[in-house]
Amino acid sequence: MDAFFASVEQRDNPALRGKPVIVGAGPHERGVVSAASYEARKFGVHSAMPSRTAYRLCPRGIFVRPNMRKYGDVSRQVMTILETFTPIIEPVSVDEAFLDVTGVVKQFDEAVEIARRVKTKIRDETGLTASVGVAPNKFLAKLASDLKKPDGLAVITEADKAWVLAPLPVSKIWGVGKVTEKRFLELGLRTIGDIQRVAVDELRDMIGNAAGHLQALAFGEDDRAVETEREMKSISSEHTFGEDTVDLVQIKRCLLEQCEEVGGRLRAEHVAARTVQLKLRYADFTTLTRRKTLLVPTQDEMMLYDIVARMLAMERIEGKRIRLIGVSGSNLAPPEIQVDLFDRTVQKRARLAKAVDGLRAKLGQKSIRRGSSLS
Repeated sequence: MDAFFASVEQRDNPALRGKPVIVGAGPHERGVVSAASYEARKFGVHSAMPSRTAYRLCPRGIFVRPNMRKYGDVSRQVMTILETFTPIIEPVSVDEAFLDVTGVVKQFDEAVEIARRVKTKIRDETGLTASVGVAPNKFLAKLASDLKKPDGLAVITEADKAWVLAPLPVSKIWGVGKVTEKRFLELGLRTIGDIQRVAVDELRDMIGNAAGHLQALAFGEDDRAVETEREMKSISSEHTFGEDTVDLVQIKRCLLEQCEEVGGRLRAEHVAARTVQLKLRYADFTTLTRRKTLLVPTQDEMMLYDIVARMLAMERIEGKRIRLIGVSGSNLAPPEIQVDLFDRTVQKRARLAKAVDGLRAKLGQKSIRRGSSLS
């Protein structure tokens, strides 16, 4: 999808169309950019950039708070559309997926026609644009999908893959991050074509055991299959405070809201967390994590809160300035049924949580808050 979060906001608010929209933390806060419209990208704004930096680059940018529930709804709508073309789909993120259409086409040209139909159906049913890459494998398809954004369709065939790749920077190779890119540049290897021209043994002497894999990608070779089942590894929520805080009530209130968010998302995904983790970042950027593995997995936010509050108390943070706090549930499993018929507490809380989830889905995440004091 093209500038997904920002495009959804522009679709839903005509006043934002054609304007530089920046989804994320406010312009004077210490959070980051989640997404930037193409109008904002012209100023150098991009995702994961500190919001304050985005404001300096684009002072006329319109900053919008993210609405993850709305984006999730649109994402599910898009994935449902994709399922009408092939059952072999690998979602990569909320706005991206691989489709294997080899079982529904006889010739490569037919795959290109499917790509056109995918784009048309997404636009007609969601009002949004998508960019599609068609290629013989996942690496090339991913790369092609980025070549003609926004609203693009790019094709890389088996016959032309090597020369299409040759002029591109080495950073375009899947898996080449900042460190590997720096090493390539130090060796005078600036383009993918430069890597194509180096013997694999020589390349191995330069960068080690990854040479064979990276050179195969440089020639457009990738034998990974589209995986239809991707296991969700964790569900988390983090918050960076606008100013470092020592206010324990504020910290606990934030912690409770995060547990409610994680619990709601666990229930929405029909999973439960066997491992619960607390994340703390102090004002000096020292970061620690504490985790606990449960005998019975849970999706109950009050149980999550009880666990992380105990871990927080053990850190003795009184008087210490906190920059960021986070909660996550991992080691996910199907929720276990409460079998103790004489203990109604968990069952009542589960019914209440389900009712609250429904109201929040209609009225917004912050429409209902707990009124009880925190201990």
